[in-house]
Amino acid sequence: MTESKGQIVTPTANATLTGYSTAGDIVRNLSLVRDEIADTAAKIDEQQVADLARHLSQPGRVFVAGAGRSGLVLRMAAMRLMHLGLNVHIAGDTTTPAISSGDLLLVASGSGTTSGVVKSAETAAKAGARIAAFTTNPSSPLAGLADALVIIPAAQKTDHGSSVSRQYSGSLFEQVLFLTTEALFQSLWDNTDVPAEELWLRHANLE
Repeated sequence: MTESKGQIVTPTANATLTGYSTAGDIVRNLSLVRDEIADTAAKIDEQQVADLARHLSQPGRVFVAGAGRSGLVLRMAAMRLMHLGLNVHIAGDTTTPAISSGDLLLVASGSGTTSGVVKSAETAAKAGARIAAFTTNPSSPLAGLADALVIIPAAQKTDHGSSVSRQYSGSLFEQVLFLTTEALFQSLWDNTDVPAEELWLRHANLE
């Protein structure tokens, strides 16, 4: 239950939408999302992303770990890294091997406190692996474990009254995380002489 203007509100499993969206609503909110993404992306420290790219360029396997929507974004990033020819594994998959010294763990958590993600980073650190992390919180446990840290200055998902974003929960973090990982992939690819046709040969053919 939550409290709203002095009253107790019990969330329902099947909420009913009483209104409908007009074309004007959609245009306004497309602008909102676009502008928030652009403003936040412009505040990212490019050198932090370049340092992460340097870690990805080093020998060793890449492991990806994330929860919820952030985890889905990292899965998309893992696919692109695979297209580049990197040896990539998703934490939790049944065929994922043990991480070890020389490997890189790529993680994301807006708060930097997501228990499963922090635990993965702690395990990787004990194994001697490097850790690259995306978070909004430079003082978080996850940030403290990172060898390469990218701060995305977005609202955390529980910061519902934030002035940073009008969007719900961690949407802005996840959107800018996607944009940043796409830019990271593009930058890594730009520094190769591999044509798109060759990357495509690595694309899944069992779907």
